[in-house]
Formats: sequence, C-alpha cells, structure tokens
Amino acid sequence: MSAAPEFSAPPAADLELAADQAIAACGGDAREAVKALIVANGFLETQVDELRSAVSSGYARGRYDRVREREE
Repeated sequence: MSAAPEFSAPPAADLELAADQAIAACGGDAREAVKALIVANGFLETQVDELRSAVSSGYARGRYDRVREREE
C-alpha cells in the first residue's frame, strides 16, 4: 500500500467541460476565468496548509515537512 495517494488526471473531455463551465461562469471572459481560478487555488492552498498544520506529526508519520516559526 502506497503512503501517498496517486494523482490521476481527469479525462480530456472532463477538462474541456470544466474549462467551458469556468469561462461561462465569468460571462465568457477567459481572462476573468483564469483570475477566478487563481484566487480559488490560493484559497485551497491555504486550506491545505491549515489542515496540514492541524494534523499531528505522529499521525502523518513525517510525510509532510512542518513549517516551524523561528523564535528570535
């Protein structure tokens, strides 16, 4: 059993549909869709960082590098 889940990309047709939906949600403006997706990705990265810091290192068994704030 693998320690890390394996990523499999969605089929190309699913990506095309998702891209069309994102552009449609932004009124047909592809540039606005890209900006919205960048913002959404940043939000998700923040959530991952918060959840990763909430998981004990014993549970994660050192799978993740913990970012420690240095005391000065």
